[in-house]
Amino acid sequence: MFASKAGAPTNPDWYFNLKSAGRAQVEVGTETYEVTVSDVVGEERDRLYDEQARRYSGFAKYATATAGVRTIPVLALRRA
Repeated sequence: MFASKAGAPTNPDWYFNLKSAGRAQVEVGTETYEVTVSDVVGEERDRLYDEQARRYSGFAKYATATAGVRTIPVLALRRA
């Protein structure tokens, strides 16, 4: 998950809630399951964010808008 908040200077509130909980419930179609939540950092974070920006150009704009203010967090949701 990408905590972009459309390029705002602060992280979205849901980011802090998920980080604090460390777990969440995901619904995909008719399936519901538990996941663990963790930050993706370093080169892996950059690789994932760059791929998202390549696929959806708005994310490149968000990164430009937050440059020097914050690094947009990337969260991994893994099936528990």
